[in-house]
Amino acid sequence: MSNQAASAASPSRVTTTGWLLSGQRATISNKLRNNQSFSDLLQHCETLPVIPREIEDILTIKTSERHRWLSDGRLPSAGTRNVRLNGRARRITFHVFDPKVVEDILDRGLVEDWREEDAISKAENRRKAAYAAKLTRSLKALGKAEKAWDGAGNIRADEKAHEQATALRGWAEFDIDGLLR
Repeated sequence: MSNQAASAASPSRVTTTGWLLSGQRATISNKLRNNQSFSDLLQHCETLPVIPREIEDILTIKTSERHRWLSDGRLPSAGTRNVRLNGRARRITFHVFDPKVVEDILDRGLVEDWREEDAISKAENRRKAAYAAKLTRSLKALGKAEKAWDGAGNIRADEKAHEQATALRGWAEFDIDGLLR
């Protein structure tokens, strides 16, 4: 069996456009049968939706970044596709992306901006968690065993308990010795 015959028997894979979906395979094969030029075929391929692995390669992003940006709406999806791969009983569902949107994101350099926003958000979340942990430790030092924060990152402690926990003791005696001048 030649390479061309083997590729016809398996799911069509074109290296420039990735995995083609069954409806797209039929459209391309019909165009080839109707003797349309290869350049016309390439123009059609430019309008095909971009699959997840391709968008990661094009934008040079990680899978976790793609998932994060897709879930918070920064990376708009053009829809989802269901595919049943050969040899598998289950169908897989994945998001596809509009090539014009991908080109716009790449041209405007939004990936770097999004990474900076993520770094700022990550630092802020770490700062909140460190403060909550500090407050919890200080409340435990006072004998209060309740948590200082709820699961959403909001501080629940009252101001008086916080002031007592973080107040410095012994400064009056230190000031009497004249060392604070």
